[in-house]
Amino acid sequence: MLPEHWMWFGRLAVKTVLWRYDVHVHGAEHVPAQGPVILASNHMGYLDGPLLFATSRRGVHCMVKESMFSGPMGFGLVRMGQINVDRYHTDPLAVKQALRLLRGSGVVAIYPEGARGRGDVATTKGGAAYLALVTGAPVVPVACLGTRKDGASPEAHPPIGSRLDLVIGPPLHVDAVPWPRTKRQVAAVQDTIQEVLSEHVRAACDLTGQTLPSPPLGG
Repeated sequence: MLPEHWMWFGRLAVKTVLWRYDVHVHGAEHVPAQGPVILASNHMGYLDGPLLFATSRRGVHCMVKESMFSGPMGFGLVRMGQINVDRYHTDPLAVKQALRLLRGSGVVAIYPEGARGRGDVATTKGGAAYLALVTGAPVVPVACLGTRKDGASPEAHPPIGSRLDLVIGPPLHVDAVPWPRTKRQVAAVQDTIQEVLSEHVRAACDLTGQTLPSPPLGG
């Protein structure tokens, strides 16, 4: 299992940062209190990961891009049990770590879109689908809203005092499929996750009054 020695400290530190914002969490009861869980979130702003990590009722192991694992931040991410993942190539080590956590009844957060964008889940990758097919862990859709303002860079933080909403939806249950799993099976579950998550984001916008940002420049 990945270490969690500093997870409590990291959650406290991130909550201290988020205290400067108007944070609202909706639907926390949809995350199962026990057992493996895959949190599948849209991704549009720098604060998506910290918001999900700090507000969850359970300890969360997020799939974090490898460029973040450098210097003091990288040291902290490792101590808090976060998962270093190569977004551009198949990463067997990251997959094994995530599967080990789920088989140990842990919580893994993944961003099916693969990178920050509008957060509308127009495209996805198959990582969440594969993890769900292997373990049978429920996939819980998550919408992070307000983490990037319209016209701002995906690297930018929202202005202090901005409203941030984390909206959690009912779990999507996926039956585990024994090896060998086909690309067609993964693709079918991937399509379902994309449909559920994109609809959840739209519903979350209606619920909160938040809107998604315009496409990034050049995107």
